[in-house]
Amino acid sequence: MNKTTILLQVRNLLELHKRGHLGGEKMPEDENPVLSRNSEQNLLYFTLPMALNYQRDSYKLWENANKTFQDTDTAFVFNPKLVLESNDENLRRALLKYKVALQPNKHIEIWKTICSTFHKQNIKDFFTAHNYDIAEIKNYIQKNKKDFPYLSGPKILNYWLYVITQYTDMKLTGREHITIAPDTHVIQSSIELRLIDQSEITRADIRDYVANKWHDLLKNTGILPIDVHTSLWLWSRGGFKIQIPQNSQRD
Repeated sequence: MNKTTILLQVRNLLELHKRGHLGGEKMPEDENPVLSRNSEQNLLYFTLPMALNYQRDSYKLWENANKTFQDTDTAFVFNPKLVLESNDENLRRALLKYKVALQPNKHIEIWKTICSTFHKQNIKDFFTAHNYDIAEIKNYIQKNKKDFPYLSGPKILNYWLYVITQYTDMKLTGREHITIAPDTHVIQSSIELRLIDQSEITRADIRDYVANKWHDLLKNTGILPIDVHTSLWLWSRGGFKIQIPQNSQRD
């Protein structure tokens, strides 16, 4: 399928989402304790669980994160200082109670490492130190991956920064540097749109490959790659039951 045809379908898919035809009235991250948008606690809430959002149900993850935050026995896991003062067994118990963590060792270590990173440097100060610049933030995290386990991965890093722009008051600049978050649903939608071929799904670099394909497709179109993520995600999650019209859907 040629670029013009795919772009038409993408625009129509965005319009379907805008009109509510893809669902998504409640997204996974909408499950949150409604903290002050500019608070350190809010930033940490949308950061720590994100590092464990790998090959799992996002809705369940955030439901469980909110339960953990609301429980006075487990809420300490969102405070880096308290996490580091806690022993591993207490931290494990708290993160497993509502299944925020699914792996009793690896997930606890990931959580603890990121807490250590943001204890050494307050998370608000982290964004300030990098001038609220998305390209600079991404570059730093990818050069210091050991301090940001899983959060530094191509899927999670880009989606995390998108969530920060949506659910907090961090005024990040350079949204064009947030590439599409190439998770399973985005990859499947890319196949459905014929942006990539089914046979290419076995590529070792499939996530980077898909992200680059979307970057090239949307270049100079006025559409940012991350802004198509939700529509693609919902379309795939719904089993592609919604048919995309072949003509323009704009009024």
